[in-house]
Amino acid sequence: MNLSRREQMTGRVFLIALILVTLLPFVSMLSAALQPRGTVPTGLAWPSDPQWGNFADAFTAANMGALLRSSLLIVAGVVPVSVLIATMAGFGLGQLRVPGGRLVFGLLLLGLTLPFEAVVTPLYYQMQDLGLLNTRWAIILPLIGLYMPFAVFWMRAHFTNVPVELSEAARVDGSSTWQLFWRVQVPLARPAIASLTILLFLWTWNQFLLAIVLVDDATKRTMAGALGAFQGQWGTDLVLLCAGSLLILTPTLIVFLIFQRQFIKALIQGSVKG
Repeated sequence: MNLSRREQMTGRVFLIALILVTLLPFVSMLSAALQPRGTVPTGLAWPSDPQWGNFADAFTAANMGALLRSSLLIVAGVVPVSVLIATMAGFGLGQLRVPGGRLVFGLLLLGLTLPFEAVVTPLYYQMQDLGLLNTRWAIILPLIGLYMPFAVFWMRAHFTNVPVELSEAARVDGSSTWQLFWRVQVPLARPAIASLTILLFLWTWNQFLLAIVLVDDATKRTMAGALGAFQGQWGTDLVLLCAGSLLILTPTLIVFLIFQRQFIKALIQGSVKG
């Protein structure tokens, strides 16, 4: 597609404006986090003597070593299980003509409309009856269920667009359903699986609501959920609060930057097939 010079300039202006709007909050938090302790940050004023030690102080004050371990345990409990179940369910709904598949898919679509806030109270009492309240399982198990509608929808969209001839050829060669799934379909679904894994990791790492409602011990929450306790303790120290917030954001930013190619590849693959 040939674009005129005016169209190219307009596109660049919009991109630059979008980048500035996106980066502005992060720059503001960084400038605030580098101010001297006890001061009140104002606007985007960059400090004459940046206090990089505020990040070390925030890491120690928030006990982020324990929070990092807790977040990794929760992510390890949620993401692999969710991706595995969603991949198998997406294959069944997208490639196998299972009885009642359309009804199940319709129920999953209804699940996409269910906000987390609507189930917090029932989940609280359910976790209490199961004796899981104030444990990491109170976050892991509900998140697996709450992620299923989107995760299955995501994987089904991929498997639906895979040519049926590939499955038929594998059947002719004597492949069973499990062999067809593991040896043919899963390798083709790697971009979709990788992008889903990234999304679930980001959502689990940044999970705030369930963490603060179902778990009282801040060291058993996600890092984002522990920010509520950190804010309550250091809410008057805005400098330390901004430094702690940036530390919590850093892992998700690193993960996205590392795997952004796989994520974009999956999106492009879906748009081309669709």
